[in-house]
Amino acid sequence: MAYEFHGCKITDVQQLSEHVRSFKIHVPESKVFSFKPGQFVMLHLPIEKSFANRAYTIASAPTSDNNFELVISLKPKGKGTHFLWDHTLPGSEILVSRNALGKFLLPEIIDRDLCFICTGTGIAPFRSMLNHIFQKNIPHKKITLIFGNRFVQDILYRKEFENMEKAHPEFTFIPVLSRENPEWKGRNGYVHAVYMDIFKHKPDMYFYICGWSEMTREARQHLQEMGYEKNYIRFERYD
Repeated sequence: MAYEFHGCKITDVQQLSEHVRSFKIHVPESKVFSFKPGQFVMLHLPIEKSFANRAYTIASAPTSDNNFELVISLKPKGKGTHFLWDHTLPGSEILVSRNALGKFLLPEIIDRDLCFICTGTGIAPFRSMLNHIFQKNIPHKKITLIFGNRFVQDILYRKEFENMEKAHPEFTFIPVLSRENPEWKGRNGYVHAVYMDIFKHKPDMYFYICGWSEMTREARQHLQEMGYEKNYIRFERYD
């Protein structure tokens, strides 16, 4: 598939954890850039003999100022992420697809409770969705975010989600850690045990899953075994 790209500017780079950075990008005012929460963009990067495309999900809510944010994990063998780490900084130019892509979207009418299940940078679409819902006062019901990581320092946007939970009683944030953390008082293990326990009575739900292929496969399998139909389970892999 052929994509059209335009030159954009990286306005800010932040180290969120040891292996994860956020990249804020500005699209020139002469262009119209819009997206829906859950969509991704293609970056056209000089990493092969000429250029190659890499897809990254937008981690910010839609705005009218042509700005958006990506949250990207450094992959040991990933040419795209190594280029971004080694050759970009605030002020760098970068080629971004003219249009946002993807169908991993919220329902047009949120008439059921929502459960977002993710690991690592799979948090990106859900941060976009949650901020969109709360900033625009989109009618909704209960929302649960189950976020799996290895260690405490890996919990991206932790304070933001904790503040979101305080401000919105219908929102529940459940970080889950898979490695031993002596100071951790929250959930341990993997995300599967959490949603299987919380929703064992099978309330009406929409499930959204984003993360490594194995996690998404297992989650879909468990949810279907619990009795949820496929059309209420949506997923996106990022490996």
